[in-house]
Amino acid sequence: MPPSAEFETDVLPHACRHSRFLARQLASRPWLADQLALGIDRPLTADTMRAWLEAQAPAADALPDHLRRLRAWVLGHLVIRDICCGASLAEVTETMTALADVVVQASHDALLPELVARYGQPRGPDGAAQSLMVIGMGKLGGRELNVSSDVDFIFVYPEDGETDGPRPTSNFEFFTKLGQRLIRSMNEITAEGQVFRVDMRLRPNGDSGPLVCSLDMLENYFIGQGREWERYAWIKARLMIGGHEQALQAVSRPFVFRKYLDFGAINAMRELHAQIRREVSRREMADNVKLGPGGIREIEFIAQVFQLIRGGRDPQLQIKATLQVLQHLGERGLLPADAIAELREAYDFLRRLEHRLQYLDDAQTHMLPADEDDRALLAESMGFPDYPALRRTLDGHRDRVSARFDSVFEDPTHGDHPLDDTWSGCSDSDTCAARLAALGFRDAERAASSLSELRASGRYRQMPPSIRARFDGVMPRVLEAAAATENADETLARLLDLLAAISRRAAYLALLQQYPQALTRLADLVSASQWATSYLIRHPILLDELLDGRQLDARPDWAHFRSDLDGAMAKLGDDMERQMDVMRELHHTQVFRLLTQDLGGKLSVESLADHLSALADIVLETTVPVCWSKLRKRHRDTPAFAVISYGKHGGKELGYSSDLDLVFLCEDDDPDAAENYARLGQRVSTWLSSQTASGQLYETDLRLRPNGDAGLLVTSVSAFRKYQLESAWTWEHQALTRARFSAGDPKVGAAFEAIREEVLRLPRDREALRADVLEMRQKMFDAHGGDRNDFHLKHDFGGLVDVEFLVQYLVLGHAHDHPRLTGNLGNIALLGMAAELGLIDAGRSAAAADAYRSLRRHQHALRLATGRSSLARDRVTDEISAVRALWLDVFGDAGHQPAQ
Repeated sequence: MPPSAEFETDVLPHACRHSRFLARQLASRPWLADQLALGIDRPLTADTMRAWLEAQAPAADALPDHLRRLRAWVLGHLVIRDICCGASLAEVTETMTALADVVVQASHDALLPELVARYGQPRGPDGAAQSLMVIGMGKLGGRELNVSSDVDFIFVYPEDGETDGPRPTSNFEFFTKLGQRLIRSMNEITAEGQVFRVDMRLRPNGDSGPLVCSLDMLENYFIGQGREWERYAWIKARLMIGGHEQALQAVSRPFVFRKYLDFGAINAMRELHAQIRREVSRREMADNVKLGPGGIREIEFIAQVFQLIRGGRDPQLQIKATLQVLQHLGERGLLPADAIAELREAYDFLRRLEHRLQYLDDAQTHMLPADEDDRALLAESMGFPDYPALRRTLDGHRDRVSARFDSVFEDPTHGDHPLDDTWSGCSDSDTCAARLAALGFRDAERAASSLSELRASGRYRQMPPSIRARFDGVMPRVLEAAAATENADETLARLLDLLAAISRRAAYLALLQQYPQALTRLADLVSASQWATSYLIRHPILLDELLDGRQLDARPDWAHFRSDLDGAMAKLGDDMERQMDVMRELHHTQVFRLLTQDLGGKLSVESLADHLSALADIVLETTVPVCWSKLRKRHRDTPAFAVISYGKHGGKELGYSSDLDLVFLCEDDDPDAAENYARLGQRVSTWLSSQTASGQLYETDLRLRPNGDAGLLVTSVSAFRKYQLESAWTWEHQALTRARFSAGDPKVGAAFEAIREEVLRLPRDREALRADVLEMRQKMFDAHGGDRNDFHLKHDFGGLVDVEFLVQYLVLGHAHDHPRLTGNLGNIALLGMAAELGLIDAGRSAAAADAYRSLRRHQHALRLATGRSSLARDRVTDEISAVRALWLDVFGDAGHQPAQ
């Protein structure tokens, strides 16, 4: 079908005006105009290209010519679609990438049979057939290929071995020959032109290395010789042909993406970019839209540095396309929304400009033209009235990109710090102490001594030079940050403890060095809480959370967290070790965010406990099915198994360091049920309490189950009911007042709740109940009470346990007549309810409730600040009096507690 008149008179001339390359191709290829007209209304796909190749002459020796004609058609099609039809950047880059994919596959499939006929099929040690793995790098790997780009390859094969033909040769030699022919099929310039310029310099050892390597050789290279810039290059690596994707990922992923946050990548990327800028300056390439200031490369560097830093922990960053990475960075809040918008807009503009530069003569150029006519054509093709208008918009984009680049890669340690001499000269204790005193340290001599001891310690002197340089860069800023807090001495001591714990972890030092705002937040945090300091020492990976104040201040979204946790567990599949680590990392992150809000005064003690209890519930809800899935001989898809929480978690008063008091119930008549559920219960407990590389979730206490340590780990619902009705001690019924279903099968949970209500509503002899409660209270005091000087907020008479025992007595003694009291509503609400029912004096009830709140606040603040649970008795005299007054009201003379 001949091209339309409009196509011949308007479209083609307009496209040729902006592409001398297209004009030359049309002049030398009479068939091309008709071919271009056929599908100009839609993008070309890989299937369309393959169909075109298959329709050509089948002779293998004709393939090189067909491939070059295919490229002429594809590139001409893109020129017209882009210049005349408004094709998107995504269409252009995807079409060029599809062309490369089709060419590589077609060339490989045509070249392989001849080599196999001569040498035989390459085989591994186990006899399995071997294939050449062609890895696309750079923009080819990221499916972002530009219209006149070369293609970067790395050739790998699975295993060493030999071919099985009449003339055996090593797999290495076979794949070297195949690789050489593959390069020649694309790179060679013939009368029909060239398909792609091929660049193999990204392979191990570059031009001096072998053309192909086995996976073992590649892994050994990564371990022994891999450089930082190669990690950057391998981010975009994509297996094009050859299979063995998982084996390749197993080798390359640990090299590219570190298991922990890798803030050291910033320094490496900064140095690499500095080299590029020096080269640009030396070669006077300021007008290079790729490598010049504010160019395409700087946008790619911004995206990829976040991938290198966080990709090991965030699999969603292990992607290749620049625009997709930027979008993800915005969704994660790692860059501001306006920065993402600016970078995406600039990237689109610069890439479209790049293509128009290359359309002119099919040259791999990124330089703005010096010729005035070409400048005018360039401006017209970009939709501008003239070149100065184009240049103004271009300069605006480049200025914004440069500013964003500098904000990410700025070196905050550049230049001298005013306290450099204080740290470097701390061996002179008198001078150092004088400087620290001037900064506001109360005990400057002690602080100076700590610094001197640190600098003289074996830990410091044995640091590798690179780590010591980072440590030295951080220390003056640590002194400055500590001095800015109200308790500078304590803050410095805590910061030094933390630095001692992370001193051999270059990534964490790099984080504090690179992000001054993180160090400031850290100083404020440890200044407020010794417990927070200890938590960070145990989980230094949480330092990353200090970078984004918005996430720290965000209200917890537990539905979203549950979805993220379930998704992470599902994605990790059977990798139990990694599942346990990831669950811990996600849990610790949520605890840390709550901690920062707590220290910032944004959460009440009650609200914090609700959040911590909700977090524990989600962890349990996810843990049960994950652990069940690990049992090989499970007899059903979903276990008829429930987790019952007692104590602080049961009463939704969980604290940061609270353990979980758990009881496991089941309801299943299957012969294998008892054995399977016993294994499940043990797995759940182990899953929660095990120390892994990422720490621990919770300590678990299973002693509240029927018969305690002597009882079965998992109890049937019927056996649990029988025990509670016939054998349980009074203190076990007391514990039941704060128990609730937390996770597992809702039907089993409902059965437990029915039993709980039944037991709590049993008619009881109140005198006997009173005696049992008082006896247990005395035992607890004897075991845990404080001394006469300090008041233990929990265990001493007049403290928290008294309120809990009061409520438990009221519930057990009166729930038979007042079923409302069986609700697991918390101690304060139940005190109020008892007053409403006339069981206790309303005024004393309210006073005891206020005292309970106050004591919990004191307890919480003390644990955060010092880790202790006791304070001077005279600080809580009113609270003690209020609690003891209600105690005497309820228990009378028999309940009199001796003064302490």
